[in-house]
Amino acid sequence: MTFLEYRLKTVPTGPTKLLHVNWPLVVLLIAIASVGFLMLYSVAGGRMGVWAEPQMKRFAAGLAVMFFVGFVPIWFWRNMAAIAYGGSVLLLVGVEFFGSVGMGAQRWIEIGPLRLQPSELAKVTLVMLLAAYYDWLDIRKTSRPVWVLIPIAFIMLPTALVLVQPDLGTALLLMTGGAVVMFCAGVSWWYFGAVAGMLVGAVAGVFASRGTGWQLLKDYQYRRIDTFLDPSSDPLGAGYHISQAKIALGSGGWAGRGFMQGTQSRLNFLPEKHTDFIFTTLAEEFGFIGAFSLLILYALVLAFCISSAIQNKDRFASLMTLGIAATFFFYFSVNMLMVMGLAPVVGVPLPLVSYGGSSMLVLMAAFGLVQSAHIHRPR
Repeated sequence: MTFLEYRLKTVPTGPTKLLHVNWPLVVLLIAIASVGFLMLYSVAGGRMGVWAEPQMKRFAAGLAVMFFVGFVPIWFWRNMAAIAYGGSVLLLVGVEFFGSVGMGAQRWIEIGPLRLQPSELAKVTLVMLLAAYYDWLDIRKTSRPVWVLIPIAFIMLPTALVLVQPDLGTALLLMTGGAVVMFCAGVSWWYFGAVAGMLVGAVAGVFASRGTGWQLLKDYQYRRIDTFLDPSSDPLGAGYHISQAKIALGSGGWAGRGFMQGTQSRLNFLPEKHTDFIFTTLAEEFGFIGAFSLLILYALVLAFCISSAIQNKDRFASLMTLGIAATFFFYFSVNMLMVMGLAPVVGVPLPLVSYGGSSMLVLMAAFGLVQSAHIHRPR
């Protein structure tokens, strides 16, 4: 029996696919989204129609997308990887010419009644392309320089287009997600060490150049760095977001003030309370216990994704699952670090909890790819 015949005999078909769905992962995603509905209801002052109800509709649509993508055979998504990546790059280029502006950045493109953020799509399609590339590439060539430069080019193209918008947070997620796929594919540690060394050198150069004739950043950019290092230096200006977020986080204590009792969000001291800073509302109302519980849910999602990837004998499916898991990890970790003042404010929402359409639907489609890899894995 050939390997292809083995796969055809062991991969589920028709209604039996429902039996092979990663149901614990589905339950965890619903639980996380439910936390978001609860928080959006709270920050809207007990009104469903403002943010919670639209978010519920988007999540319901996202669930449908996830199952649709999950029931499509994984070989189809492997064959579509390059086309999906090319489409997302074209949409990013389109943003530069036809994109709509919001909150000082040009990140969205309107296609009929839809308002799409192509950078969200690029996170997933980049992982798909890199997984397909390493599935095609002879494993003995993985660390050869010429074969390392190709995936780096794949990563840098959408990253550069996203940086122009500007969207530093998404650019970082693109680079880190791509780097994880390269690492899991077996690229030598030496390349990652060299990149880390260059980053350290670049940061040192930025600080050393301040006040000199060859200063690398503008004065206002250095002031942003100062504010990140010490938000109290400008509490009513650039440091306002972080200062208010820290007040909300600290006032929650162990058990929180109680549902809909958070003063920072209810009195509108907390900016972007329904999007980027929604985690601080959760921490204020439910305290350390509530915040840590959400973190456990996120960790369990990662655990099920990694477990599925390890058990999968298909190289493309395994690498793609690990890449999506890594992107999801950086998604919530950057947001949490940001609102706690441990990372600069870069505009990354809390996945499945923050209010938003593009992020929700693309993320659910990504988990649909994880389900497709899980359902159609060789048995």
